[in-house]
Amino acid sequence: MTNYTQEERENLQNDNPVDSYLKQAAENRKEQSSFIKILIVMIILFAGVIFTIFLFADNKDFLEDEFGQDSFITQLFVKLTRSNNNKEKAEFSLPFGPRKQNILLLGVDSNGADSDLWVGTRTDTIVLLNIDPRSKSLNAISIPRDSKVYLPKNMGIQKINAAHAIGGIDMTIQTIEDTLGVKIDRYIMVHDDAVKKIVEALGGIDIYVEKNMHYNDYSGNLHINLTKGQHHLNADEVIGYLRFRHDAMGDIGRTQRQQWFLRGLLQELQKPQTIAKIPHIISVAKQYVKTDMTLYEMSQYAALAKHFNIDNIEIATLPGAPNKKGYTSYWILDPEKTQEVVNRLVYRERVKSDKTQFAASVMYSADNEAEGKALIEELEANNVKVKCTGTSNATHAQFIAHSKDVTPEYYNWLKKKLSKTGPRQFVYDPVNYYCADTDFTIILSGQ
Repeated sequence: MTNYTQEERENLQNDNPVDSYLKQAAENRKEQSSFIKILIVMIILFAGVIFTIFLFADNKDFLEDEFGQDSFITQLFVKLTRSNNNKEKAEFSLPFGPRKQNILLLGVDSNGADSDLWVGTRTDTIVLLNIDPRSKSLNAISIPRDSKVYLPKNMGIQKINAAHAIGGIDMTIQTIEDTLGVKIDRYIMVHDDAVKKIVEALGGIDIYVEKNMHYNDYSGNLHINLTKGQHHLNADEVIGYLRFRHDAMGDIGRTQRQQWFLRGLLQELQKPQTIAKIPHIISVAKQYVKTDMTLYEMSQYAALAKHFNIDNIEIATLPGAPNKKGYTSYWILDPEKTQEVVNRLVYRERVKSDKTQFAASVMYSADNEAEGKALIEELEANNVKVKCTGTSNATHAQFIAHSKDVTPEYYNWLKKKLSKTGPRQFVYDPVNYYCADTDFTIILSGQ
């Protein structure tokens, strides 16, 4: 049974079913847009290091000075950079062959102990990646942490994020395999403390703070004092920036700030001076990341990841509805729609569509109303009926497919027909929160 404060109990009692559903729907959409967080953390900790070496370590001297002349890392990266510069050879050769791979990405919280970072921790972020080496494509499914599941070994009904706290990574993997009917090939776990340690290793991050942020929590030792504008934030300031949620946007605003932080982090990793910090970053990864991948496997995934088109990564959140039992809130998975998501993103099932016209909804904010109206005209000129329009303050643009007929191939075709496409997350969501009887929704980002 979860322990709640008096304030939390009052909030739960005051929630009515409609409000609860709307709040959970917002959380569901937030998961769709923020799954990139754990994905980019993986790239930062593994592929980011390898990419940096590809960019700045073409000579053997650097590798030998940093890692030793005969070390495995030196020999591996010399071989990889040679392959990378040879256009006649493949840039990767996955050790497990060309079949699709399912990689489980987990973000774990703190257990309050200093002994073992991975014992008794809950998985607050759960993402299942499906990688297809043949098509060089990537799909991702975000699994809500409150999903109600049956744990193996007669452990009964629990939230899915409790599986790791109870039975470790083995129980987590088995629970997801049993629930979704998939086979997990590899896993990567990232501890909460990794973010702070990486920022310390890099010497800070350049971030634009979008508003003044002032907050003090003396019991939690959290002190935030940030002013609006461009800043080079140190590790403690970054943690405050990421944890701040005392405004109208709440957790949604915090999720958006996580995305801005990750952009700044990627930009920092691309700087030439970062190369000298790689050994420290590797040591951080070794302590705060747990995986069953070998270094060779990670290097091959990194080589493959260079081919991924971020805009074509198809993402989804497992569909369902909220339910409360006492003070415990669950996310009840919709079996039929969950299977639909798994079939599309993991098994890559495609339907042969005979549709002659698609229906769409377009969402935009007041500051890009002109762009929204122009988009509507272009869609209708390409045989798309725009049935609904509305307002949205989203800071990240999305293309959300609701129908099986809306395939990645159709999405790519439509992008070529539109004058202003820009980067958009490609989301699959069979539950249409925006407008009934539409095949897809386009969300324009605002300020």
